[in-house]
Amino acid sequence: MNQDAPTRHGRRGLRIAGYTLLVLTGLIIVVLVVGAITPWPSAMLIRSVFERGGDETAAEMERHQPSAPVEEQLGLEYGAAGDETTTFDVFRPQGAEGPLPTIVWVHGGAWISGSSANVDPYLRILAAEGYTTVGLNYELGPEGTYPTAVVQLNEALAYLDDNAADLGIDPDHIVLAGDSAGAQLASQLAVLTTNDRYARLMGIDPALESSQLSGVILNCGVYDMPAMAELDGIVAWGFQIALWAYTGTKSWSAGYEGATMSTIDFVTADFPPTYISGGNADGLTWLQSIPMSQRLRDAGVPVTEKFWAADHSPALPHEYQFHLDLPDAQDALQTTIDWLGETVGTDAQP
Repeated sequence: MNQDAPTRHGRRGLRIAGYTLLVLTGLIIVVLVVGAITPWPSAMLIRSVFERGGDETAAEMERHQPSAPVEEQLGLEYGAAGDETTTFDVFRPQGAEGPLPTIVWVHGGAWISGSSANVDPYLRILAAEGYTTVGLNYELGPEGTYPTAVVQLNEALAYLDDNAADLGIDPDHIVLAGDSAGAQLASQLAVLTTNDRYARLMGIDPALESSQLSGVILNCGVYDMPAMAELDGIVAWGFQIALWAYTGTKSWSAGYEGATMSTIDFVTADFPPTYISGGNADGLTWLQSIPMSQRLRDAGVPVTEKFWAADHSPALPHEYQFHLDLPDAQDALQTTIDWLGETVGTDAQP
C-alpha cells in the first residue's frame, strides 16, 4: 500500500478548498464592487422578494371578496399606448349609475416593485361599499428615477378628471390612498395639490384643485426621509438600496429628492381629512406614521388614527391591513369604511 496516498489526497483536498475559497472571495468582491457602483442587482433581489410577498397577500385578500357583484375594467391606459407602467384598473358596484365618490389608490412596494394587481382585491371590497375605486400603476425604480412616478401619477389624476363621466368618477369627491411607498406617493400628491409653494418647488402643475380632494388614506407609509437614517440592520440596507434605485442617487438624503419626498415638512391646514394607520410591529409606525399623524393634527387637519398598543397581540406587521385573515385587519377595514362614509359618503353624488 502506498503510504503517501492519503497525504496526496489531503493536499489535493486542501487545494480544492483553497480554490473554492478564492472563487467565493472573488465573487463577494465583485458583488461588493458592483453594489457600490449601481443598485440594480440588489434592487432586483428586493423586487423579487416583494413580488412574491405581494402575490401571497393578494391571494389572502381573494378569500375575503364581497358578495355584492363588482364591475371592473383592467389595464386601462392613462399614458402612452402600450406603456404598461401607465395603466390603471377601475371597480364599481355592478349596475351603479352615474358618478360615485372615488378612491384613487397608489400601490406600495418600496418604490421599486409592486403593481395595481396587488391591491385590486382590496379595491373590489371598497367598491362594493358604493364607491368607484381606481388602482394606479407608475414606473418603478431603477427603470425610472425620481420624480418620474410623481409626474406620472399627477398625469393619471388629470386623465381621471378629464374622463370622469366615462369612468363613473365623481371628480369633486376624490380620496387619495396608498400603502407603504404608495402612501408616501399619495401624501405627495395631496401636498402637491394643496400647497402652492411645494408645487413650485417640484415644478409640477397640480392636476386637481384642492377642493376636489375629500380625503386621504395613508397605510404604513414613509413621510420623513431623514428619520429613515434611524433604521438599522437589514431593513435599513433594504431602504437604502430602494431609495438609491428610486431616486437615482446614493446621496438622496442630502438633495432635493429626500427633501421633497418628506411630506411631513409640507403639510398645511389645507391638507385633506386623513385616515392613517400602521401595525404595532412595524417600525415605520413609530418612526413615520405616528409623527405624521401628529404633524397633521398640529396643522389643524382632521385625523382619524388606527394604531395599536406596543404590546398588542398578535404583533401586527407592515401592511397588516391587507392580511384579512386577521381579525385586526378586518377591524381596520371596517374603520376605513366607516371613515369613508363619514368623510365622503355614498350619498355625496351631485
